[in-house]
Amino acid sequence: MADVPVQNSAPAGLAGGLQQFIMPLSVVVVVVMMIVPIPTVLLDMFMTMNLMLALVILLTVLYVKKASDFTVFPTMLLLLTVFGLALNVSSTRLILTRGERFDGRMIRAFSTFVVGSGNTEGLVVGFVIFIVIIAVQVLVITKGATRISEVAARFALDSMNPKQMNIESQLNQGYITEQEAKAQSNELRQELDFYSRMDGASKFIQGNVQVGIFITAVNILGGIIIGSAVHGEPLSAAVSTYIAFSVGDGLLTQFPAILISTATGIMMARSMSNNALDKDIADTFKREWRIYMVGASVLLLFSFLPGFPWYVLIPLAVLMFLLAARLRTAKQREARTGAAMAKAGEKAKKSAEETGELPPIVPLDDISLEIGYSLVPLVDKNNSVELLERIKRVRRESALELGLVIPKIRIIDSLMLEPSEYCFKIKGVDVGRGKIRIGSFLCINPGTVTAEIAGENTVDPAFGLPAVWVKESQRDEAERSGYTVVDPPTIIATHLQAIIRHHAADLLGYQETQQILDELKKNYPAVVEAVLATQLNQKEGLPLGRIQKVLQGLLREQVSIRNLVSIMEAMADFAPVTKEVWFLVEKCRQALAGQICSQFADENRRIRVLTIEKSLEEEILKSRVETSSGELIAVMDPAKHRDWIKALSKSVTAVQQQHWVPVLLCSESVRHLVRSSCERELPQLAVLSVHEIASDFTVESIGTIRIE
Repeated sequence: MADVPVQNSAPAGLAGGLQQFIMPLSVVVVVVMMIVPIPTVLLDMFMTMNLMLALVILLTVLYVKKASDFTVFPTMLLLLTVFGLALNVSSTRLILTRGERFDGRMIRAFSTFVVGSGNTEGLVVGFVIFIVIIAVQVLVITKGATRISEVAARFALDSMNPKQMNIESQLNQGYITEQEAKAQSNELRQELDFYSRMDGASKFIQGNVQVGIFITAVNILGGIIIGSAVHGEPLSAAVSTYIAFSVGDGLLTQFPAILISTATGIMMARSMSNNALDKDIADTFKREWRIYMVGASVLLLFSFLPGFPWYVLIPLAVLMFLLAARLRTAKQREARTGAAMAKAGEKAKKSAEETGELPPIVPLDDISLEIGYSLVPLVDKNNSVELLERIKRVRRESALELGLVIPKIRIIDSLMLEPSEYCFKIKGVDVGRGKIRIGSFLCINPGTVTAEIAGENTVDPAFGLPAVWVKESQRDEAERSGYTVVDPPTIIATHLQAIIRHHAADLLGYQETQQILDELKKNYPAVVEAVLATQLNQKEGLPLGRIQKVLQGLLREQVSIRNLVSIMEAMADFAPVTKEVWFLVEKCRQALAGQICSQFADENRRIRVLTIEKSLEEEILKSRVETSSGELIAVMDPAKHRDWIKALSKSVTAVQQQHWVPVLLCSESVRHLVRSSCERELPQLAVLSVHEIASDFTVESIGTIRIE
């Protein structure tokens, strides 16, 4: 039994190994053909192969949907050009050395077909046909294909930046996702690369034709000289022999070149479409039946004129009349179907109105930005894309900071807002708004201002700090005075970043949680299975909703969930113990101890903390109450709660005045309760437990919270 897989896999492995050497060996053989003589049998086989490949490429071009889909086309042009030249050199060597004894079947067949029996008339006619074909190849097909390639490459390069900006604008406005934007950008770069390479590859075809003419002339002159001087043939016989062979050889090598040139011209001349060429042509010529009716009438009229072939014109006129009638019937049927569907829709709408039924509700956007009409220029891609760029950067930075991919942000102009007002909404709920003075700058007082500046007093919409609107001419003065000066796009982007941090938990739903698990499962299937426990014991696993609540609990305190592996491992370890969300959140925070400490430590890995008096901690712990949803919260006596918040706020303010980040340290059992007791009044306060302090960090107590 063990031998069976080996025997089955050997051919596949052998074929895979040979496939790696086919292309390199083929290129080497083609180059060697120019130097080493080959027998006529191989020459016939290679010439047939050259003709077949050219035909296959032409048919491929006809059926490919987009030019950039045929990415190997420029490389194929180079390889086939070198292949054709190698065949030219090999056939020239054999014709000149063998003369009348040359037995190449393909060349002899072409020369006989074009030149005929070899008499003078046949030679002249064949040579004229050859010259005409070469002229068509050089002056029409090759020249046109080369010109189209040059123009296509230039326009593709010129349109690169506008197209890329359009993609980024659609991404920032929420019309496409990150994956769709990346795919469109890759497709755009692939298209530019294709047209750039085609511009150079078209020169190979042009050079191939010119060299083909030169080789044919050398074959004729050299053959006549060698035949008459070396082989001792009569001049007339040498002329007949070598002209016939040279014309046959030239046609046999130029015919594939014509096919390739035609394929290049078709490829470059095609418009952007998602259909094959035959489908585009059919759709174009089926649009209007009257064209064929008029054309049939003209042909029928010509058939009655003296000297015109009525036996050709009348049948064609009849065919065009039948085609016009068929297209007209199809158009009428399509019109009737559309009218019936419209009528049915109106009837259904009327019926719904009569019965009081409501139309389907349009889903709310996860997050949206509504702006007044005077702020529209900030998001107009034709005027400025600075705000769109900043929104894109905020989404990227928030994803890296929080570990949560922020949904697309839809930008809407709203007549419900004041002209200079903007508003952020999460699932239709207003979560933040502000006003912008276009052409002005917002000067925020960070607390270090040395001299006040004249302007319109206001408040920073993101953090509520005192600020002043000033004109552009006052910008330098404000910066020298210690103000933080920001422009309108920065104001909106900063406000968005603050909203995302504060409401990240609201953006994580069931669907987003499932997507996170699906993505994590690709690389860490054991971790996900351990948390869900779907294969072993459902009672030990966590349902999707519970996992979502734990992740929301972390995000609610601005703890990044990027380290999903550690978070899921902590849930898997303690899920058999309890399914309580608050408990699992605490254990996940402890698993992220190093990450959490890094947020608040200085360059010396030192964390300055406020602590809580032991008796006050015990009092908070005694006030623990379990809600109907199973969550534990602290419900203190109202007077005691006011005193607690007052004392806490006083200490936090003192810490902020020292320009330190306020951090409250308490025991593990009370941390969740402390956080819930001050979350409304001090939402930005960081509350850590002793078990969340990593071993490589030091703690410095800078104050103790106690109620006087």
